[in-house]
Amino acid sequence: MKKIEVFFKNLLLKIFLLFVSVKKSNDVPVLHADDKILLVRLNRIGDALVTSAFIEQLRSHTQAQIHVLADSKNYFVFTRIPAVNKVFVLHKSRENYKSLYKMLRKETYKVIVDLHDDVSATASMLIAKLKAPYKFGLEKANKRIFTATMPKLNSTTTHVIERNLELLKLFGFVPDWAAAGIHYLPEQTSLDKAGEFMRKHFDEKKFTVGINISAGSEARFWGIRQYQALVEFLQGYNVNIVLLSTTRDLKHAFRIYNEPDKIFYSPSFDEFAAVISKINLLFSPDTATVHLAAIYKIPVFGIYVKYATDDMIWYPYGCDFDCVVTKEPTLRNVPVKEVLSKFKPFLEKYLVS
Repeated sequence: MKKIEVFFKNLLLKIFLLFVSVKKSNDVPVLHADDKILLVRLNRIGDALVTSAFIEQLRSHTQAQIHVLADSKNYFVFTRIPAVNKVFVLHKSRENYKSLYKMLRKETYKVIVDLHDDVSATASMLIAKLKAPYKFGLEKANKRIFTATMPKLNSTTTHVIERNLELLKLFGFVPDWAAAGIHYLPEQTSLDKAGEFMRKHFDEKKFTVGINISAGSEARFWGIRQYQALVEFLQGYNVNIVLLSTTRDLKHAFRIYNEPDKIFYSPSFDEFAAVISKINLLFSPDTATVHLAAIYKIPVFGIYVKYATDDMIWYPYGCDFDCVVTKEPTLRNVPVKEVLSKFKPFLEKYLVS
């Protein structure tokens, strides 16, 4: 059903684009404090986090108000990015779309930016309908809706964060590659709860390894026995082991780790983000959690699926990182022996330093 829905959305977009005509311009917008910029980024949590580098650098160059149109699955990320002034949420209903369009139209944006690395049919049609003197995006199949575009850097050799930062050039700014990184600020109450959990259950003098078992899909769940083997391996070292899980995966967590007091789970993404700040090293499948670790420069060892694509993996940007990558559609067949042989030296270089 999902594939059919995507097919018809893309078909509708192709027809729609045939009738779109936007005047191209190389002008750079002059922005003042009362001007407004709308950034559009739908989809998942990781998609939101990787745009935060662009948002923070845009804020450093302009005092204009920054609004974000987000998805019901990722809007809360933008509420904790300090540079964002307002967040609008797109829900998948005809009524929401119509009321949202009316609200956005009233804001009278000076610039609208499509932060999608690929083409989003929903975002494209909404951007095309909204009026703004400047509409920016990467050069891709929906380029007809923009007043100006930036060439999309090679996705096989450049990180998605760097591809987004290229859009700053349309504002007349040169990206600061050295300062690029993820931005997300957990609430103090979440940080306090995470700190209390760690003090209560762990020796604060020990090195702490976090094992995140949760990802956005079952394809990225490594397996009960595999994680059990990882826990057993880590128990051979003088380290704290905290198992990180969403509430959805608790049934797996309790089977993996026989010390329930050392399993952290919460329905709150903010609390999950806060506990990441309390560990020293993260083991995780490819998911938004690796980007949270990058905020605090926490070393990350990842297991990644790179199936039917040549695109560069979305590795945590700006922190020490190593991984095992499979070309299969799921992580289930990634051998424990292969992972541990690569993880062991990665871990030990921090234990002896």
